[in-house]
Amino acid sequence: MADQHFDVVIVGAGLSGIGAGYHLQTNCPDRTYAILEGREAIGGTWDLFRYPGIRSDSDMYTLGYAFKPWTQAKAIADGPSILNYVRETARENGIDRHIRFGHHVKSAAWSSADSAWTVEATHDGAPVRFTCNFLFLCGGYYNYENGYTPDFPGAASFKGALVHPQKWPADLDHAGKRVVVIGSGATAVTLVPEMARTAAHVTMLQRSPTYVVSRPAEDKMANDLRKWLPAKLAYAIVRWRNVVFGMYFYNATRKNPARAKERIVGMVRQALGPDYDVEKHFTPSYNPWDQRLCLVPDADLFEALKTGTASVTTDHIETFTETGIRLQSGEELPADIIVTATGLELKALNGLELSVDGQRVDPARAMSYKGMMYRDVPNLASSFGYTNASWTLKCDLTCEYVCRLLNHMKKTGTTQCTARNSDPTITEEPWLDFSSGYVQRAMEKFPKQGSRAPWKLHQNYALDLMNLKYAKVDDGVMVFTKPSRVAERKAA
Repeated sequence: MADQHFDVVIVGAGLSGIGAGYHLQTNCPDRTYAILEGREAIGGTWDLFRYPGIRSDSDMYTLGYAFKPWTQAKAIADGPSILNYVRETARENGIDRHIRFGHHVKSAAWSSADSAWTVEATHDGAPVRFTCNFLFLCGGYYNYENGYTPDFPGAASFKGALVHPQKWPADLDHAGKRVVVIGSGATAVTLVPEMARTAAHVTMLQRSPTYVVSRPAEDKMANDLRKWLPAKLAYAIVRWRNVVFGMYFYNATRKNPARAKERIVGMVRQALGPDYDVEKHFTPSYNPWDQRLCLVPDADLFEALKTGTASVTTDHIETFTETGIRLQSGEELPADIIVTATGLELKALNGLELSVDGQRVDPARAMSYKGMMYRDVPNLASSFGYTNASWTLKCDLTCEYVCRLLNHMKKTGTTQCTARNSDPTITEEPWLDFSSGYVQRAMEKFPKQGSRAPWKLHQNYALDLMNLKYAKVDDGVMVFTKPSRVAERKAA
């Protein structure tokens, strides 16, 4: 089995991986790269999830790439439109020619003596191996194999269809059916109004409420600007407007959570009217941004509730029955279809087994540097987005920083960049400070962040812009070296 060598190996051909390919060939045009994708298609999340109404809960002026304007009318876009946008980006820039589909990456081993990673994968059931000087993990943190479904009592007795949104059956027909959607997060608030268009009735069953905000699906200012300005300029203006407003909204919410809660709940009350029990169904016990807020475009969820095609029940499940769900209150919800929109499973480091010079890297003991690299792990970065803003904002900055590292090593004749912590006063903190169930279930297995920069994970685009795009890469924490064996081999 001959090794195939590339300067950079990217894992994942979704939104992040395609962006990484663009930045590499733009900013480091002399580097070779390959994208290893476990599935047979470009798109990642946007190709995997096929449930009715799938869409973004971020606007496309910030979820879109900085280098490719979003020109469609809808700012809150549907999944197929986003998938087409990602694939179009790959095709227009020749990134698709670098993708190796059906390559499931299993492990990667770093050799300091060789300044190289050996990446083990499988393709068509057979092992394949690559070597690279830099490994870029762009597969996000979701487990693509399975979503999270609790062990519901009596689930096996239910005679109808029981489905998880992550594995939506292509032939599932919900027209005229009674549907119960278990959950109150982004997936649930997307599914309910969409399925209610043709279902007999859809019930959103939640244990507790979530903050839900509405905004127009179309951005009038953006659509107007495109009539008068070049697409790139109009896109940049709206992108920055949305970035600034998002940071302002988040900071104001965290500074005065009681006021923010009152305002958000008040908008729901205004949308649903005085007779609706907003206190029970849409007033969470936690503060805004302790969990991610749910976005509904054009108030579609509220419209479905007002027309009676959908309803919300806040209660706990006692057991599934043959014909539906019995609640602890004694109420029974009849159902032909039950959708378990109960969350996702998270994977640290794309689920890879990593080792450095023969020593296994334990993700739970790693510390994140600038939210993308890891203490004592050379030449490896992960691309993650924000929890309080669009995913791609951080990914674009991460890609630019990785390119800066690669170019700095070329300029200085070094081959390794490793984040080292020599400050004993820096303490460990959870990687994400979110109370959401899917986060809490996984955090003990994830890397930590530090109590101070550059180990602190900022959820702030302006700070990251300064730290990743403009600050020195040779900051005294990122250590650049060239092992003697590499130097001797190159000299020979």
